[in-house]
Amino acid sequence: MLSNLNKYQVILASKSPRRSEILKTAGIDFTVRVADADETIPDGTKPEDAVVFLAARKAMAVERADDELVLGADTVVVLDNTILGKPKDRDDAYNMIKSLSGRVHSVFTGVCAIGNGVSVTFAEETKVEFLPLTDEEINAYLDTDEPYDKAGAYGIQGLASKFIRGIEGDYFNVVGLPISRIYEKIITKL
Repeated sequence: MLSNLNKYQVILASKSPRRSEILKTAGIDFTVRVADADETIPDGTKPEDAVVFLAARKAMAVERADDELVLGADTVVVLDNTILGKPKDRDDAYNMIKSLSGRVHSVFTGVCAIGNGVSVTFAEETKVEFLPLTDEEINAYLDTDEPYDKAGAYGIQGLASKFIRGIEGDYFNVVGLPISRIYEKIITKL
C-alpha cells in the first residue's frame, strides 16, 4: 500500500526529530512544515482527548495544498490522571522522574491526519513501568541534556532506556509516533 502514498505529499506538522526518524525508518517520504499552534489544553480535558485536540490543532495550523496530507501529533505522559508535560527546569524534571520511579504510567499520543479527503484522529496508549530509582541515578540522568525537551522528562529511546522495566503496547508510541496504528488507520486507507 505504500505505493499509493506516492500520489500524496505527506507533511509532518512537528519539529520533533524523533517523529521524523520514525517516519524515515518506516519508509514514508515526508516534509516537515511546522506552524505555531497554541498548546493550551482546556481544563478538565482527559489525557486521551487532550492529545487528539492538540494533534488536530497542530495539523490544522499548517497550510496545505490539495495533494498534501498533514500529519499532526502530540504526546503526553500521565501518572495518577495528571499530565506530565516537558519539564520547566531541573527541579521539575527531578520531581517527574521521582514520581515515575518504581511505578507504571501511561503515555498517550494523539494523531490527526487531514487533507485529500482524509480526516482521521485517534489516541494511542502505552503503559510504561520504571525501575525504582535512587536520587543518585535520577541526578546523574538530569546532568545530561536528555530529559528537558521530552514529556515526562525522559526519553525511552535514549539514556533512560535502562530505567524501563517493561512496556505494554507500542514502543514507538512512547517515542512519539504510533507508526503501526498510523499505517493501519491512515496509510493503508489511501
